Amino acid sequence: MVSKFIRLMLVALLCSATNSFAQQGYKTLTANDFQGMPRRSSFGAVAYTNCSISYNYTVKRIKGVFKIDFEVSMVMNKDKSWLDVTRIKSPEMMVEVLRHEQGHYAIAYLQQQEVLRTFNRTQFGRDYSMVIADIFNRIDAKYQQLNKDYEDDTNHMQNRAQQAVWDKHLQKKVSNLPPLTASM
Repeated sequence: MVSKFIRLMLVALLCSATNSFAQQGYKTLTANDFQGMPRRSSFGAVAYTNCSISYNYTVKRIKGVFKIDFEVSMVMNKDKSWLDVTRIKSPEMMVEVLRHEQGHYAIAYLQQQEVLRTFNRTQFGRDYSMVIADIFNRIDAKYQQLNKDYEDDTNHMQNRAQQAVWDKHLQKKVSNLPPLTASM
């Protein structure tokens, strides 16, 4: 079966502190979300999902207390995300590929949500910029590992049983996110 030889690359979570992106809600991916040029790789990937997570903040100091307002955005970079449709041999295979890539997107979304919730519940002092960077880097490392575990456990979507387990797990995590004002 052709799909046994397909390997998918890890999602790139490009993390940077930049000016704000338009914040995007969670969505179900379609083939139209992948507009980049397919790249041949040593991994034999048929798809690649590229998401960026960024944050910015404004600081107000009121009577020695630092009040920080955050914006944390996650954007799927359609021009850097791609599907090699020449290697997707059936509508069923397209569904499987999109389902797997949805997992990478869900992981990026969960990261964005955790960063935002953690920032919002943290009290900051004079060292706020260092604390903010540390929080972001710690959460980023956690989700980079989660992406690696996702690829390893699903064998790049080839292990259909594990893919189904991950699909259910990630959907449950996305569906059960606490309100932004709740502590985690």
